[in-house]
Amino acid sequence: MASVDIVAMAPLPGMGIARNLLPYQVQSIHTKTLNQGGGENLGELLARRLTGVNVNDISGSPFQGDLTFRGFRASPVLGTSQGISVYLDGVRVNEAFGDVVNWDMLPESAIASVLLVPGSNPLYGLNTLGGALALNSKSGRSHPGIDTNVSTGSNGQRRADLAYGFNSDDDWHAFLAATVFNDRGWREHSAGRLANFFLKVGARTGATDWSAVLLGGSSTLVGNGLLPSSRASGEGTLPGLYEDNRRAAYTFPDQTRNRVRQASFSLIHQLDEHSELSASAYVRHSRRDTVNGDVADDYADYVSACAAGFSSDGAAADPGACGYSRESGAALHSASLNTTRTRQRSAGMSANLSFDLDRHRLLAGASYDRGTVSFAQFEQAANFTPDRSVYADPGAEREAASSVSGGARTFGLYGADTWTLAPATHLTFSARYNHARVSNTLVTENGAQAPESFSYRKLNPALGLTHDAGSATLFANLSQSNRVPTVIELGCADPAQPCRLPVGLQSDPYLKQVVSRTVEAGVRWQDGHGASASVSLYRTVNQDDILFRSAGATQQGYFSNFPRTRHQGADLAAERHVGPLTARLNYSLLHAVYDARGELFTGARNVQVMPGTRLAGLPRHTLKLGLDWQLAPALMLGADMQAVSDLLSQGNEDGLRADTVPGQPMQAADWRVLGHALLSLRASYRPAPRWEWYARIGNVTGRRYESYGAVAVDMFPSGRLVQPHEGAAAASTARFVAPGAPRTVTAGIRYQF
Repeated sequence: MASVDIVAMAPLPGMGIARNLLPYQVQSIHTKTLNQGGGENLGELLARRLTGVNVNDISGSPFQGDLTFRGFRASPVLGTSQGISVYLDGVRVNEAFGDVVNWDMLPESAIASVLLVPGSNPLYGLNTLGGALALNSKSGRSHPGIDTNVSTGSNGQRRADLAYGFNSDDDWHAFLAATVFNDRGWREHSAGRLANFFLKVGARTGATDWSAVLLGGSSTLVGNGLLPSSRASGEGTLPGLYEDNRRAAYTFPDQTRNRVRQASFSLIHQLDEHSELSASAYVRHSRRDTVNGDVADDYADYVSACAAGFSSDGAAADPGACGYSRESGAALHSASLNTTRTRQRSAGMSANLSFDLDRHRLLAGASYDRGTVSFAQFEQAANFTPDRSVYADPGAEREAASSVSGGARTFGLYGADTWTLAPATHLTFSARYNHARVSNTLVTENGAQAPESFSYRKLNPALGLTHDAGSATLFANLSQSNRVPTVIELGCADPAQPCRLPVGLQSDPYLKQVVSRTVEAGVRWQDGHGASASVSLYRTVNQDDILFRSAGATQQGYFSNFPRTRHQGADLAAERHVGPLTARLNYSLLHAVYDARGELFTGARNVQVMPGTRLAGLPRHTLKLGLDWQLAPALMLGADMQAVSDLLSQGNEDGLRADTVPGQPMQAADWRVLGHALLSLRASYRPAPRWEWYARIGNVTGRRYESYGAVAVDMFPSGRLVQPHEGAAAASTARFVAPGAPRTVTAGIRYQF
């Protein structure tokens, strides 16, 4: 008899619904598959196993990956256009300050399952523009016993996971998990470490099942970012620092320290055999401190102004032309040491009722979330060492640049009904009403501004249909969701007063909320003999998308609405079991484009886009192949291949490397990031029932590749800082790239009791 896979329709657990009745294609990963990811973190595993998921290695740190699904992002990088909501046991973990996701603060050793819900599903609340990721944790009841996992790998990588589950005879249960990670990093100056713990205690009393959870984490991670490559020189290009040393850091330090403390309580009460109540409440405190060394804005402006202010021999022909006088006695510093301090507190509660009636499966719920943010940035005059390290001037004081304090309150009401029209046909209707209020008070160099507050309201519906045609299920769905601007976006939305990210706020003009609408249709097929497949066609349109736009050739920029962007494509997944072999195929076609005329300000230049211009950083084609071979009862071998097509570099969407000047020819440049294919191998050996040895080789062939590209001004051509007398011409535009990791080897041992 075929088993029925039950999944939740909303972040909170409830009675659930058979996966085959959902009018969209959800993807899931359970404990067995999670255990096969030895040597991988959660983001890498999702990118390997789930259709439509990719990871851009923008920062260079393994736990600071930029995860995309159908072109929508869940990223730890402030300023990234977020579009995926992420939940842990029904608690939203997108931070209030920018909707970022700190992957390093998730307790990976405590995760029992992962559910990826596609589309603009209103039941998953704000920021569910392209999808939602729901993580569910283990308990002493579901995972009793000891589970230890220790691994070592290339570049000094060390990791230890410990989990212990206890389940008593009188319905009490407890689960404890902890992870410690240390990494020297494969790039220079990229060491990182993290530690987190997870504790769940619960019990069943009559018809009520409750649990309390404590979560804590601490990390110090270094993200070296992009390296300059292919810099402009006359009519051609010259190689950059990336070609000289792909392990290098452009400027450093670039360090992020995260701390998280979270407590939550949840219960499930069965009212009768056909109805159930679920409720949860949480409090969450997080803090982030960053240290970042950059070229000083004053120095970059000085170099540009000096292009005509120095003679060919380097003598000052006209110091005033530089916008700076050498005779003033003031020191001109080439670098700036920027630090930030972010403190966030949030709390919330939610509850829903679910009913399983004769022809209806009903769900009704409400949620309330409140968060406060305190953010400050500081600058200190500094200079560069010959290896591009930034050191503070001993005589320079750390100056407060700007700060913001603010908060957000969000209230939601939602409901859903899956109606059996006929034994094989089901209609699903759902809706959610969101009311959000975002407020902030800014302090700049001009003093404190008046407090401001903005309110947003939206009713988001969804309508879907499924039809069981035997071994195949046809489905179609229409859905809508929205995202409101965050404190950081409202605090940095004036092009006349740009800010530095992640260290700057200047003004707070009004931003519209983003409204996303998705249409999806497809078919699921299963033959009952080890073969299954699914195909989905989708189209998502974002109205008033919020983008971060750079202002000038500096680190500064601002947020603004863009009229419309469009994501459309197809997802294909297939799996086949034949004896000891299991083969998988995942293919994604993504056409993510701007759907209106507009201008993007990318720092190095202004890019004119029109309907059909591709979004940067997203491959059009992604192919994943996997093969598992149970060679013997104790030995399993595996191989995975991931291939992506080329992607556009940010700032080169129009195929140009510089702005068009009237009367002069266009300076065209093909600065795409080329596609690549990576092969990885896995092996697992169980010499005894409780022991497992495993090994993994990533990027087996040692392929040299890049995962992201952006156009910016290279102030270090050939690794040397541009001097003022060389002028702006020496600091030419370049394609900066995110180097992909080389061959890596990981080995470990797992003990389960």
